[in-house]
Amino acid sequence: MLAVRKVRRKLRMGTICSPNPSGTKTSSEACNADWMASLPRHLQNVPLSHLAIPGSHDSFSYWVDEKSPVGPDQTPAIKRLARISLVKKLMKKWSVTQNLTFREQLEAGIRYFDLRVSSKPGDADQEIYFIHGLFGIKVWDGLMEMDSFLTQHPQEIVFLDFNHFYAMDEAHHKRLVLQIQEAFANKLCSACSVESLTLQILWEKKCQVLIFYHCPFYKQYPFLWPGKKIPAPWANTTSVHKLILFLETTLSERDPSGTFHVSQAILTPRVKTIARGLVGGLKNTLVHRNLPAILDWVKTQKPGAMGVNIITSDFVDLVDFATTVIELNDLLQEDRALAKC
Repeated sequence: MLAVRKVRRKLRMGTICSPNPSGTKTSSEACNADWMASLPRHLQNVPLSHLAIPGSHDSFSYWVDEKSPVGPDQTPAIKRLARISLVKKLMKKWSVTQNLTFREQLEAGIRYFDLRVSSKPGDADQEIYFIHGLFGIKVWDGLMEMDSFLTQHPQEIVFLDFNHFYAMDEAHHKRLVLQIQEAFANKLCSACSVESLTLQILWEKKCQVLIFYHCPFYKQYPFLWPGKKIPAPWANTTSVHKLILFLETTLSERDPSGTFHVSQAILTPRVKTIARGLVGGLKNTLVHRNLPAILDWVKTQKPGAMGVNIITSDFVDLVDFATTVIELNDLLQEDRALAKC
C-alpha cells in the first residue's frame, strides 16, 4: 500500500520545482507547490482541520541580523552578554531554525507558518520585524513574498499564526494589521466555523489566507482568527522519547471539533544543552541526530477528526518532511475506498 501511495503522489505532483527567484531549488524531489490543488476531489471537501498539513517552527528564522540589537524576547542577562560581538554570533546558531526562505518553504509544501514579531528599539517609523532572539526580516517583506507565491498558486491555502508579540503597543498592532490587509486583500478568510472550511469552499470564495492573532486585538477585525482556534501544545523537552509521548497524549486529548490542532514535533534546548553544544548550534546539536526519529513518528500518524492536523518541524529541508506529512492524506482516501467495499 505504501508503494501505491508513492506512485500516486508522483503522478499527482511529479514535476520538479523550477528555480525560484533566489536561484535555488527546494529540497523535495517532487514539487509540492500545488499539493492542495492536486488532492483528490473527495479530500477537497474534507474540513481543513481533518487534513494533514506540514508547517515550520519559527518559520521566518532562516535569516537573523547579528548586527541588530538583541530582541526584547531575551532576558536582561542575555542582553548584557550580547554586547560582546562573539555572543551574537553564537546566538545566531541557536536562533536560526530553518534553512529555507518563505518562498522555498511554500514551494516545498509548507502551509503553516509560526510567526513571532516585534518592534525594534530606536526605530522611529514603527516598523515590525520577525524575531527569535535576534531580529529577522521586516514582516512586510515576508508577507509580500508569500502573497507573490499565492497569486501564482491560487488554490493553495496558508495558515499564518502570529502567536508572540514583543514591544508592541496599539499603534504597532494597527500597523501590522494594515500591512496584512494591504498584502493579502481579498485573499483573507474571515473567521468562521472551523468545520465549515474545506478547500472547495475556500476556492469558491477565492480565499487563501487564514490569520491567527494571539492578542485581544483580533476582536476588532473579522479576518483575524482568535489564537484559541489553533492550539499548539509545546513539549519543551530535549528528549525524543518524551516529545513523542507528549505528542501522542495531546492528540488523544484533541477537541474533535471547533479548532485546528498543531503538533509541534520539535525539541527545545535547555541552558545546559546550549552550553554543551555552544559552537555547534541548534541544527548540529539537537536536530540532525533526532529528526529521523521524529519523522518515523510522523509516518505512523493518521489525519482525521482525532488524528494529526498540522505538524511542524525545525529545518524542514533536512529530511523529506513536507512530502511525508502530505502523503498521510492518502490514508483518508484509502479509508473511503475501504468503506465502499
